[in-house]
Amino acid sequence: MRFLSSFNRFAGKWMPAIVILSLCTGVYFSDQLGALIVTVPYVFAFMTFSGSLNSGFRQILGIAKHPLPLAGTFLAAHIVLPLLALGLGNLLFPGNPDLITGIVLEFSVPCAVVSVMWSDMNHGNASLTLSILLADTLLAPLVVPLSLRLLVGSNVQVDTLSIMRDLVWMIALPALISMLLNQFTEGRAGKEFSPKLAPFGKMALIYIITINSTRVAPYLKHMTPTLFGVAATILAIAATGYAIGWITAALMRQGREETVSMTFGSGMRNISAGAVLAAAYFPAEVMFPVMIGTLFQQLLASLFSKMLKKRYN
Repeated sequence: MRFLSSFNRFAGKWMPAIVILSLCTGVYFSDQLGALIVTVPYVFAFMTFSGSLNSGFRQILGIAKHPLPLAGTFLAAHIVLPLLALGLGNLLFPGNPDLITGIVLEFSVPCAVVSVMWSDMNHGNASLTLSILLADTLLAPLVVPLSLRLLVGSNVQVDTLSIMRDLVWMIALPALISMLLNQFTEGRAGKEFSPKLAPFGKMALIYIITINSTRVAPYLKHMTPTLFGVAATILAIAATGYAIGWITAALMRQGREETVSMTFGSGMRNISAGAVLAAAYFPAEVMFPVMIGTLFQQLLASLFSKMLKKRYN
């Protein structure tokens, strides 16, 4: 147990470096690990379950009385960013529908569970952060396929029903079970099991990144100017995601806590979910824009964390 606690603290502190190491491991051992890709959806469902154990319906009910920050975050994350991704994709990579689809998918997936950690570290509004995460997670089976259908459906084959089914099993259902368990035990399940499962949740994330990166090994081993351009585009849009959340909060005249929650809620995407969908339903080239985002997300979160702390002292 002591080892697991030490690992959990170590992984939380060094996650950006661990992400890069996991990505390199998957690329280097792609031939040996590639067959494990079929296990990723099951591991992802466990990660969603363990990451949602501290959640409950009370947070959503409380935010429902003041829904403006939640609506603003949803607008930034699921309308502004996907449209920006589509526009830049078509502008910079015309005639390459797979790369465009990957860029749009990267910014259509729901909010990342790890946003709760970053928001808590920066003293955000805990109820708002959880509400953003839960609402985004439960709506993912509708929002993600609809975004892909509307934005890139004319360029690639989008299996909307199958994507919805997988998102229900990987994200919505595990999160709902966690919420119900926490609700019926009056919070005891979260307090008792969440700390115990947290190290395994981080192990699951490392496993998912490692195995999914085997799909992009051919591209990372033979980088081209186009792929470097895709990486730079993903970095720019990802940084814009955090900035848009912050700006939206400022325009709505939100306080410090709400601004922190909206910044990370808008900026942090569930890249692992996007990678699972890309591996299951699209050509391998779609995976590259999604997976390359894992290199930037935690680093950008750290950067904006410092900027928020400087802004609010």
